[in-house]
Amino acid sequence: MRVSSLWKAVASPYIQLAIAMCMIGSFIVVNKVLSASVPVFVASGIRLTIGAVILNGLLWYWERGYPKLSRRDFLIVFTQSFVGVFLFSICLLYGVKHTSAVESGIITSTTPAAIGIISLLFFKERFNRYQITGIALALAGALVINVYGVLSGSQWGGSLLGNLLIFGAVIGEAIFMTFSKLLSANISPLASAALTSSISSVLFLPVAIYQAAHMELANLSAGTWGLLLYTGVVITVLAILLLNRAMSQIATGSSAVFSALMPVSAVVLSYAVLGESIYWYHGVGIVLVLAGIFSISRQSKPRAAADSQQSRISM
Repeated sequence: MRVSSLWKAVASPYIQLAIAMCMIGSFIVVNKVLSASVPVFVASGIRLTIGAVILNGLLWYWERGYPKLSRRDFLIVFTQSFVGVFLFSICLLYGVKHTSAVESGIITSTTPAAIGIISLLFFKERFNRYQITGIALALAGALVINVYGVLSGSQWGGSLLGNLLIFGAVIGEAIFMTFSKLLSANISPLASAALTSSISSVLFLPVAIYQAAHMELANLSAGTWGLLLYTGVVITVLAILLLNRAMSQIATGSSAVFSALMPVSAVVLSYAVLGESIYWYHGVGIVLVLAGIFSISRQSKPRAAADSQQSRISM
């Protein structure tokens, strides 16, 4: 393939969004490793601080600082930071401690539906047949990956509190992926990402300092620090910049389909990295998700950046 053709493919907003979602899916696997040695607030604080430093550096280099924020824009960014990052992280990481992995997988598989509902209620998007088919296939695929274990004999053993926390994480993720469309056009994707990372790191800071004071950070292995660096650079910076560019050209409802790639990539990486078992129904689920993405890609061309409001997503 010629370089120009390869670049054109990579530059596709659908490809960028798919790559970003797979990166975010890897976050689940990395957290399984980190949670054994690093407290939740410490890990999140370090991740967001690394991301904030890099993003702010890029912002000052490329855009010479932050644009002027209206009160409305600040409230939107703060909502993204508080609900889509701070509460999302707390609900997800503490929720999995109070419910089974099967139940948490089933609940998080409803993310495509949650994003679709928010798109319908807040953005009044009118879904075409390709979007409806794509969302349905992606939701079915994500559910197949996680539900089959229950149908084949597993018991629901998690607590109501744990399940509610996981559902709260789903709502936070859906808000995180949609509310950026409400920002004014003068707020660039990079500025939005830098702001959200900075605010979120401050929110985590007090408890992170307390937890860090009761552990020996110097005793963490080089591998653990490497994983923390990965979450800061790959998840908080690279994945978000890809999301920003892609979402400025893709309808919010269409992005719901791609959110199903998160559990798919988590399953694949859990098998490849952690050595966890993978079964035939995982393959069926992955095929359904890919079919949903194919359905979305068949609709009209990605929306131009001049669409009514440019989307910016920040983690």
